Amino acid sequence: MEKIVVDNVELALAHPVATTVEWIGQSEPLRQLLACWITVDERDLPLTPRIIGYPGIGKTTLAIAAARARGQDVYIMQCTADTRPEDLLVTPVLSEQGKISYHASPLLTAAVRGAVAILDEGNRMAEKSWASLAGLFDNRRMAESVVAGITVCAHPDFRAAITMNEDSSTFEIPDYIMSRLQPGIKIPFPEREDEMKILSYSLPFSSGEILDMCVDYLQKAHGLDLSFSVRDGINIIRYALKLKESDKGADTKELFNRAVSQILGEDALDIDKLAQTRKKQGGNIPSMNLGDFFFSDDEDLNPDAESDPDKRWG
Repeated sequence: MEKIVVDNVELALAHPVATTVEWIGQSEPLRQLLACWITVDERDLPLTPRIIGYPGIGKTTLAIAAARARGQDVYIMQCTADTRPEDLLVTPVLSEQGKISYHASPLLTAAVRGAVAILDEGNRMAEKSWASLAGLFDNRRMAESVVAGITVCAHPDFRAAITMNEDSSTFEIPDYIMSRLQPGIKIPFPEREDEMKILSYSLPFSSGEILDMCVDYLQKAHGLDLSFSVRDGINIIRYALKLKESDKGADTKELFNRAVSQILGEDALDIDKLAQTRKKQGGNIPSMNLGDFFFSDDEDLNPDAESDPDKRWG
């Protein structure tokens, strides 16, 4: 375990992520992320973008691939509702001899070593924890650990990105933090050709028949605005293949449907009906602003109106 000394305090550093991944298709999000991390002048600073998309769509994979393209190590910090400020920076650990040692988080390790940090599912974290990172993600590029009593300045090569899920089980990040996490890079669902390449790359041992079934299913779900992702597809194919191995004489389509039912739920077998049900429940209703309750979309008096009505739900 690598150790460094900061302000006479010894810190044990975290280990980088060893996995290697390949980003397939959708070159624009990768280009945008790499652009955020460029500095155009010695006085310039890199940006800390938000990577936004449904769970399982590849947000973390994109960030890892971008770091690999830059030739940098990657550290991943998993954010939850229980993540504390000290979890993000320095954690004290009591040894068997009764001595306290200080362990740097993956995020702080990346800042010290000039690597890439990914804060995974950042909008699951409460404001108190975000507040401890305000200085790290602005022009100060430094973090203060109250636990260890030290201030750590980020290496010039330090880069970071925040992944955020598009679902309701998240915290609203305060504006003073959001202003530091810019820009937002949205990952759309992949086109059919890219989705087939991703599934084939992830599951090279799968039969073409099951791959076709899965891509057909996912593409239809995307068209109906259902949040089923490539990760869901990978799990469906894996389970269908295992079922096939245990019952070689079974019908492949039947096994595929069984896998869909057990992984996504029985309702997912009829995705047309599922999409209609969720729409009736308000799952696809765009958010509204105060002006929308008093004015129609195209009224000039609506303070939120734009010349292009399709952009109002931006």
